[in-house]
Amino acid sequence: MEDPIVLEEIKRGCDEILIEKELTEKLALKRPLRIKAGFDPTAPDLHLGHTVLINKLRQFQDMGHEVLFLIGDFTGMIGDPTGKNVTRKPLTREQVLENAESYKDQVFKILDPESTTVCFNSEWMGKMNAADMIQLAAQHTVARMLERDDFNKRYTGNQPIAIHEFLYPLVQGYDSVALKADIELGGTDQKFNLLMGRELQKNAGQSPQVIMTMPILEGLDGVQKMSKSLDNYIGVSDAPNDMFGKIMKISDDLMWRYFELLSFKPLHEIESYKKMVAEGLNPRDVKFRLGKEIVERFHSPMDAINAEQDFIKRFQKNQLPDDIPEHELSKDGEPWMIGAALKDARLVSSTSEAIRMIKQGAVKVNGEKVEDAKLELDLSEALILQVGKRKVAKVNLSS
Repeated sequence: MEDPIVLEEIKRGCDEILIEKELTEKLALKRPLRIKAGFDPTAPDLHLGHTVLINKLRQFQDMGHEVLFLIGDFTGMIGDPTGKNVTRKPLTREQVLENAESYKDQVFKILDPESTTVCFNSEWMGKMNAADMIQLAAQHTVARMLERDDFNKRYTGNQPIAIHEFLYPLVQGYDSVALKADIELGGTDQKFNLLMGRELQKNAGQSPQVIMTMPILEGLDGVQKMSKSLDNYIGVSDAPNDMFGKIMKISDDLMWRYFELLSFKPLHEIESYKKMVAEGLNPRDVKFRLGKEIVERFHSPMDAINAEQDFIKRFQKNQLPDDIPEHELSKDGEPWMIGAALKDARLVSSTSEAIRMIKQGAVKVNGEKVEDAKLELDLSEALILQVGKRKVAKVNLSS
């Protein structure tokens, strides 16, 4: 029986698992499983939305399983019709190989090269002759192909569908046969193709793969999917300061979605963050941890530290006057509450006024609006307290 904690981590962030019972059975085999994910190297500049799936691959690696990172150089020359309402122009062989190298450079910032087998589906598809391809095509019907949403929309809308486009899901499915995949990961838009792999494996007498679909990550706006064309993306090749600054722009609610899909921190740790925020911790402080984790993954620990410090400096410079007063405040063993700190920093005349200003939404700590009149302040760093637009002070608190 598989450890329920391990199973919970595997299921974390997944949109759908087909079939979950088969997943537990495969995990119970106590052997390294073959985890497949295919990538058509048509857009080699990755953003964090792309890494949702790659993060899950890394999670499997950390559990001792083998990742089959499939570069679809053969399917890339067909052109994936998924989600397209027109026939997509295939890439040249040179373009495919150039993009494939760029892909590998980026994904190994996440994946462990030692536990990753990089393969190209031209290794087996390139050896097929016309008779082999006809035999493969005979395993599926046109009616079943037209059940796929994008094909159906084009067919009913009198948009052309080229015969070679029907080959794409067949080839992707056959890749699972050639690789003897135990599990295949893909986006929610790839479900039809992933199920094709199960069907062809059954026809070949293999144990069918479990399929796991991963959700589409929302961009910085929290509404549309992350996309370069919508300019709501965080690129894995972004400079450290830009990457950190973009993460700090996401809403407090979206932050938890990013933690779930992008962070490698265990679920119990993320739950502890939620509890601390519910008890009064500034969400900005938790967002700092997410930003540093992401920057460190794609750059370095020092880059992450410098990016955080640069953000704080720029924030203070853009929001505050240069000559704000600074106070060293101490109390005898008692915690610092927001009302007392505002009063002792001479930003309000009394704690009653402090409570009133908080209710009016006029109080900020480090630029974040305070809503809890009983907020206990962090003593580990200097704080910028602000009441309204003009009353500002920097305080160092101790107890």
